[in-house]
Amino acid sequence: MSSASLPKTGPVGVAVIGAGNISKQYLDNLTSFPDLKVHVVADLFEDAAAARASEYGIESSGGVDAALNHPDVEIIVNLTIPAAHVEVARAAVAAGKHVWSEKPFSLDRESGLTLLKEADAAGVRLGCAPDTFLGGGLQTALRLIRSGAIGTPLTALTMFQSPGPESWHPNPAFLFQAGAGPLFDMAPYYLTTLVQAFGPIASVAAVGSSAFPTRTIGSGPKEGEEFAVEVPTHVSAIAKFESGASSHSVYSFESPKLRMGFVEITGTEATMSLPDPNNFDGDIRIARRGDDDWTVIPAEGPTNGRGMGVLDMARSLRAGVPHRAQGAVAYHVLDAMVSIAESIDTGDFVTVDSTASAAEPLPLGWDPTDATLQEAPR
Repeated sequence: MSSASLPKTGPVGVAVIGAGNISKQYLDNLTSFPDLKVHVVADLFEDAAAARASEYGIESSGGVDAALNHPDVEIIVNLTIPAAHVEVARAAVAAGKHVWSEKPFSLDRESGLTLLKEADAAGVRLGCAPDTFLGGGLQTALRLIRSGAIGTPLTALTMFQSPGPESWHPNPAFLFQAGAGPLFDMAPYYLTTLVQAFGPIASVAAVGSSAFPTRTIGSGPKEGEEFAVEVPTHVSAIAKFESGASSHSVYSFESPKLRMGFVEITGTEATMSLPDPNNFDGDIRIARRGDDDWTVIPAEGPTNGRGMGVLDMARSLRAGVPHRAQGAVAYHVLDAMVSIAESIDTGDFVTVDSTASAAEPLPLGWDPTDATLQEAPR
């Protein structure tokens, strides 16, 4: 066997495409995990890419091609705006790279299915946020559910309610356009958690509304500018799972009262309050039949933050085993969200045609700061 045909060893090479706000959260971690090596930061605005690369001491920056053509890059971390997710991911797949994308996976079923098929044909992996379910908080909760701590899981109630991001986000208009709103922006966290707990979604029904046709930017250089609201800013949805379980969820940018991260799952023996699915930590609370108070169970496991899914993909790639935040799961969540939007328009239940499997829990002791990928001896 020639050296060129040997399997790759050592840390996995990564490039980040998209140097916006969220890239800082990723790069804080990606540059500190020993099993990853960030080679490139890329962006359509090359000055922004250069500034972000310099901030983190990354060797190279430039346009998208700088990431796609780098010979040591194996995983593209796609942090572009939602409307560009599929275009950038398809380009990466065509270049033979594995892809980790920010959520949502795509904005419609057709482009998402195309991406899945192209990746399968190319033999490359797709991963997608949220990877919050890999944090110690939700991993502890999911392990408890699997162990029978609440009996058979039956129902769930989730809520995300806020006034909306326009008060603090310096450029929030895209969060009120197609592919965003509270449904596409926030539901991936909650629906991913529910799929991990209950398995795939079979059908959904929903209602939605918008309180205001425009909103006003409240901070930053664009403060005072108005922009159009193009999607429902309050969504109430129910889901039926293939297991027979059901859930009721509220996703809202219309509530003066903040209710963020509310997830309760009720089983035949107990109710569990889960940590905020947009975070990586948080204790678990369980109330069993007859209990007056919650029993608090501390979370166990890593809470490093965004990028843990990239690391799990990298380690799984080297080991030749499935990674956990699968593209198929992200597409199933996307399919469910599109179905919710269709139900809002039609007033009918909508069948979710795709399916996906819950991931195996991370092994206890899984530590992002460990150096587990060593170079093969020469």
